[in-house]
Amino acid sequence: MNHKLIRFSRRYAAVLREHLSQGPRASLQPARGLGRQAVNLGLEALDLARMHEGALATLEASSRQAEGITQAQTFFIEALTAVERTHGAALELQARLHQANQALDRRTEELANSTRALEKSVIRRKSTEQALKTSGGHYQKLLEESRGLQQHLRELAQQILRTQENKRKSMSHDLQDEISQALLGINARVLTLKKVAAHNEQGLRREIASAERLVEDSMHSIKRFAREFRKRHEA
Repeated sequence: MNHKLIRFSRRYAAVLREHLSQGPRASLQPARGLGRQAVNLGLEALDLARMHEGALATLEASSRQAEGITQAQTFFIEALTAVERTHGAALELQARLHQANQALDRRTEELANSTRALEKSVIRRKSTEQALKTSGGHYQKLLEESRGLQQHLRELAQQILRTQENKRKSMSHDLQDEISQALLGINARVLTLKKVAAHNEQGLRREIASAERLVEDSMHSIKRFAREFRKRHEA
């Protein structure tokens, strides 16, 4: 037993002795104070019970009679209430955190799946870019802007994953808006590609339509994830 616990044990015995000397009408406020001190020291109910029994052993024979024992039990129960109440709240909080972490893990996995789908889309889009390059330099500037937006989106997605892994820090509203803007920018570029490719091969138009649907699905998934995460964090 360390020095703090030894001092607390002695104080418990002294306060109990004083309480019993005052008779049945003695205030229980000192017992509550001891309970709060026990919580601060990290004591469990069993630790407090052992200290109480040790304190009883040091009492005079007159204090160990039926009336004194009953009064001592009331004193102990009052001190123990503070410990039990604190530990009960801690257990409830721990259960809530566990549930929140499980939900957050599921959302993180969904976001990771969305990111992988976007990476596959980038691979398909590279093939589309190669086909467009054969049409001449007319689309070069537009393709460079599209690549820049794709890179920006990947970086934002990686930033979200790092945020989740780094002790579940809160997502910023600005980050969600920036993701939405990036997705809208890509969608706008895809629409432009669709217009300029009106006279190209039918397969190219199908690739663009597929990319367009993936961008829309990703936007809905990210918005839903951010909305649910904020609700849980505010709760």
